[in-house]
Amino acid sequence: MWPLFREKISQHTLLADEEYELVTSFFKYKTYKKRQFILQEGNISKYETFILKGCVRVYDVNDTGQEHVLQFGIEGWWVNSLHSFINETPSDYDIECLENSEVLHITKPDLEKLYKQVPAMERYFRILFQEVYMSSQHRVCTLLAKSAGKRYRDFLKLYPQVGERIPDRQVALYLGVTPQSLSRIRSQFAGK
Repeated sequence: MWPLFREKISQHTLLADEEYELVTSFFKYKTYKKRQFILQEGNISKYETFILKGCVRVYDVNDTGQEHVLQFGIEGWWVNSLHSFINETPSDYDIECLENSEVLHITKPDLEKLYKQVPAMERYFRILFQEVYMSSQHRVCTLLAKSAGKRYRDFLKLYPQVGERIPDRQVALYLGVTPQSLSRIRSQFAGK
């Protein structure tokens, strides 16, 4: 059941078949349509979400209505408003499906039960949260210190198979540039 899920877990911890079956019993499978929200700003994030199929974006809308894409999520990735999930406070972010998507959800109480019943999963999530933290730090530094061209290069490294799946406007929002600037940057990369 859910081979991609098992593959991702096995990158950080090995589970016996019985343990894996127990792990999967804590997760709920759900489908979402394109443009449907997994989470909306102001709601409390009740789930840690693993993407089995599809593409989503995590974004914020500022006081002037400007969107800022923080992250895209694709197959094999986890998405969430982590602060909201851990602290059970309203989320500052929206998570919207850019494609029809299939996901696995686990609630915070079930995650705590899972840690007790399958201790290896606590290690898995610790490593996962460390990776999220490092990625967030890198993202902030990239936005503050790198040129738009270098941010685009980093985007291509991080999301190599996603370029054609994500609308240009969303890529521009992620990079913090206009769609016109993104077009110029792409032209420069194509010429190299």
